[in-house]
Amino acid sequence: MTDAAQWLGTQLPAMEAALQALVELNSFTGNREGGQRVVRLLEDVFAMPGLEGERIGSDRFADHLVFRSQGKGAAIALVGHLDTVFPPGTFEGYRVEGKLRRGPGVLDMKGGLVVIAWALKAIASTVGLSAIAPITLVIVSDEEVGSPEGAPLLRHVIAGAQLALVFESGRANDAIVTQRKGTGSARAVATGKPAHAGNAYWDGANAIWALSRFVDRVQALSSRESGVTVNVGTISGGTSKNTVPAEAKAELDLRFPTKALSDQLWTSLQQAADTLGVEGATVKVEQTGGRIPMEKLPGTDALLQRYGACAKAHGLSSDEAPPQGGGSDGNTAAAMGIPTIDALGPRGKGFHTPDEYIEVDTLISRAQALADFLLS
Repeated sequence: MTDAAQWLGTQLPAMEAALQALVELNSFTGNREGGQRVVRLLEDVFAMPGLEGERIGSDRFADHLVFRSQGKGAAIALVGHLDTVFPPGTFEGYRVEGKLRRGPGVLDMKGGLVVIAWALKAIASTVGLSAIAPITLVIVSDEEVGSPEGAPLLRHVIAGAQLALVFESGRANDAIVTQRKGTGSARAVATGKPAHAGNAYWDGANAIWALSRFVDRVQALSSRESGVTVNVGTISGGTSKNTVPAEAKAELDLRFPTKALSDQLWTSLQQAADTLGVEGATVKVEQTGGRIPMEKLPGTDALLQRYGACAKAHGLSSDEAPPQGGGSDGNTAAAMGIPTIDALGPRGKGFHTPDEYIEVDTLISRAQALADFLLS
């Protein structure tokens, strides 16, 4: 066992104290004030010899954080986020239940941030951070809404990194994520022509009818075989039952396993909008956000094997997870051509639900695996 891993063996009380403090501060993405309190706490948590921190200001979200160390060779990128999906008052507090710890963000992903911090502290306290490859750690505050600021920051800060490790929620079986679907958001706006439904029916063009035709076409683009899914999640329109509706809107969620399928899907959406067959009505499709898929790259399997060996040495599984439907900031790193693995946070279940928990002992084993990997 390395000196760093041995040092970590006594650190569970300190790690849990830091985790509890982070979890008890609400950092819902839209709660900027709460997020800023977490930012300040993280600056304290990551204060250690050899690691320099920088805040990247945001007017919309809490500030983002970048930490760097000096070393030899290309940098290793460590990626995390501080925001959660729980608005104030919906799911609060930190609870101890035997070996389980429950609370908002305990798994997704404040537990992962504690793993990173203590792995780096272990190295700083033994051989020093300058003894390993340079570290670039990025903690964004807007991951849960698609990283509209975080993704451009990542593309700027981790460019040239040799690999990326992402500390999203650890799976119940410790499986390591190597592939994630890309995600897309779209809005379809149908425009027709208003008219009185009784006296001037034939003068109108029904936007709801046009949008309904569009919805039927795009839902049919979902395919079990390709892994592409289209979900029309909300729809609205019209003013009254006796008025031919002039406008209708729908919000779409899109998932796709490869960039090629993403391009094909966007083309198909536009074709569906162009072939409605409702005279006088049109549908315009607007892209409102998304992530490029996290695909396997040359080097991903080797990275999985190397990190997996360190995980296995500390009692964790080194299995590869099946492709995941949800995106993360790992998508951004992989899209840059950086071999990336994900879900390296502590073991747990229930992220995005009030049942969220971690197995507390895996804070240590995950930190030991990371420390040994960085030292290797």
